[in-house]
Amino acid sequence: MKLLDLFRRKKKSGQYIAAQRLRLVLTHDRANISPGMLEVLKDEIIAVISKHLDIDTENVVVNLTEDNRRTRLVADIPILTNRARKAEVRSKKGAPGKT
Repeated sequence: MKLLDLFRRKKKSGQYIAAQRLRLVLTHDRANISPGMLEVLKDEIIAVISKHLDIDTENVVVNLTEDNRRTRLVADIPILTNRARKAEVRSKKGAPGKT
């Protein structure tokens, strides 16, 4: 094994990807939550949290995971800081430079 091989990302095989997809499908089936219901939950979570915090609603990710036969609802919700808010405003206006 070469030293550089330690730092390279290995491509995931088709078998690994298929197994991950199957796990996802089984997790949804066991939890009895449809993808549509997951979207409704995501929208409601965003609505509640955005009442109290500034969040990046475009990059919220909600998933079901399973470990040790327990199903978990995992939400990754980016919170906007002052710096992130300024960058978002700049990108919406299309104005380059600092504000």
